[in-house]
Amino acid sequence: METISTIIYFLLTIGILVFVHELGHFLAAIACGMRAEVFALGMGNRVFGWNKMNGFTFGKLNEDDDLQGNTDYRVSAFPIGGYVKISGMIDESLDTELQKTEPKSWEYRSKPVWKRMIVISAGVIMNILLAIGIFWGINYVQGESFMQTTEIGIVIKDSPAAKAGLKTGDKVLSVNGKKMEYWEAIQSSIYFDFLGKDITLEIERAGIQKTIFISQNDIPDVSEMTFGIIPNNTEALINDVIAGKPAAKAGFLAGDIIVSINGVQVFNQEHVINVVGANPGKQVTVIIKRNNELKTVPVTPSPEGRIGITVGSRYNGPILTRSYGIFESFPRGVTQTISATSLYAHSIWQLIAGKAEFTKSVGGPVKIAQMATRSAEVGIISFLAFTALLSISLAVMNILPFPALDGGHLIVLLYEAVFRKPLPNTVQIRIQQAGMAILLAFMVFVLYNDIFG
Repeated sequence: METISTIIYFLLTIGILVFVHELGHFLAAIACGMRAEVFALGMGNRVFGWNKMNGFTFGKLNEDDDLQGNTDYRVSAFPIGGYVKISGMIDESLDTELQKTEPKSWEYRSKPVWKRMIVISAGVIMNILLAIGIFWGINYVQGESFMQTTEIGIVIKDSPAAKAGLKTGDKVLSVNGKKMEYWEAIQSSIYFDFLGKDITLEIERAGIQKTIFISQNDIPDVSEMTFGIIPNNTEALINDVIAGKPAAKAGFLAGDIIVSINGVQVFNQEHVINVVGANPGKQVTVIIKRNNELKTVPVTPSPEGRIGITVGSRYNGPILTRSYGIFESFPRGVTQTISATSLYAHSIWQLIAGKAEFTKSVGGPVKIAQMATRSAEVGIISFLAFTALLSISLAVMNILPFPALDGGHLIVLLYEAVFRKPLPNTVQIRIQQAGMAILLAFMVFVLYNDIFG
């Protein structure tokens, strides 16, 4: 049953994102005077669909059917992805018949470069607009919640924060003169607001104010590692339990809170890793909290000092909630979308520059399905927020200047705009073929990494 729900949430999430993306291409094409031959959800053979000439039909259309410029709206056999077939465009269908006919007034290839650029960019724009709309709605419905603390609960050993001299119990008063009222403001200041700049922290330690200076060179990239501070009032939450590993066999469940291990209180992933890792092959006694009840669970770590769980820190202290009106919510949604887009783009750059490990940074359909399911289990707001972030990720990936992606099409159009002539159709087809082959290999690798990585 769990597998079925995971598949359903995955298909629902991907279906929403693909529909919005392709709708962008479709609406832009129509607005620019182009014909869209097909609007499909899913890939492969046509299962059923509707068009103005034939009405609702099952199976493939007859080859001699003349839709007279109308679109066939269809659902295809494989419920992953989708596409819009725009007349006169060399796309994933690799239609070679275009070379044999003269351009028609309603075709993509007959339109000015700027109109074609609008059509190609519209899918990415729609994904960004979807994210803005979701964040706008979330901010309006529930506002924003902040961890109402600036006190450091844990300083991770050997982290940049530890090397800078920060200690447990320090209260962060300001960052570069900006007053701090909640924990998220501290994180935002360090990673985004003052990115690439030196940081001056005003802190309170044992009632005495101190100033700590941190060079920009000592502040890690957000995609590489954390700065190394965790707020007070946190608990170690199990996010996932790996099947077949010691924790699963002992009865641990996702959502359990680890209170202590061998009598040592733990509050975050770092604590858990240190205590468990210090007892390879030796049974440890773990006290967990499940549904507000304490349970004692013995478990024996592997020879490598692991029990097969992923753990995160969950804040359980006072929360500051801010409500926004419908007009106030919109700029918040825009800001959140811009921040997430910048972070995704920066993460991709880190991969290209070789500063981030590829196998740990890239997730495929299995990971997406798992994350979609977990977010849905938390609630509709969490699921929508995940969908918004995934929509941004799809937009950033699609705009990359790579063959078969929207960014690849834009590069071809830029060539035409600069040199005043299009690339030959045969060259465009070869580029598409190469891009599709590489993307297929990439998808196989990502799927393998999801399952066995």
